[in-house]
Amino acid sequence: MDRHDRIEAQLAEVPLFQGLSKKELKMISQLATYLEEPEGTVLTKEGAPGHEFIIVLDGEIEVNQGGRVVATRGAGSYIGEIALLDHRPRTATVIAKTPVRIEVIGQREFAGLLAEVPELSQQLLGAMARRLDDLETGSTSSSD
Repeated sequence: MDRHDRIEAQLAEVPLFQGLSKKELKMISQLATYLEEPEGTVLTKEGAPGHEFIIVLDGEIEVNQGGRVVATRGAGSYIGEIALLDHRPRTATVIAKTPVRIEVIGQREFAGLLAEVPELSQQLLGAMARRLDDLETGSTSSSD
């Protein structure tokens, strides 16, 4: 099994991508860049421009907003959609709490992916609306 096959299998387990075809999962794996980052790596910085969408394949991330921890997430989580979809600065700082394996999709590739896979656009818009609502109400499920 090559890297793309392994990544496709892991992507199929991400709730956001469940129900996508093998062809769509293959497209995602080919657009993404695989990275391994050590504990303590800053993946996004609150207030900075967002240029990538990040999918956590393994490990844990910590979401900080206004200097306080608001969430901890693990494999299958994703970050970055709010900044990319709404063209706004990052809403949180995200740090690798443990060593992480991630897939990163750049802004241009992300836009192309959404054009090619409309179901993904609909799922992301729903998730983004929930996360923005959480930000406004102070809930702890924000993760961009």
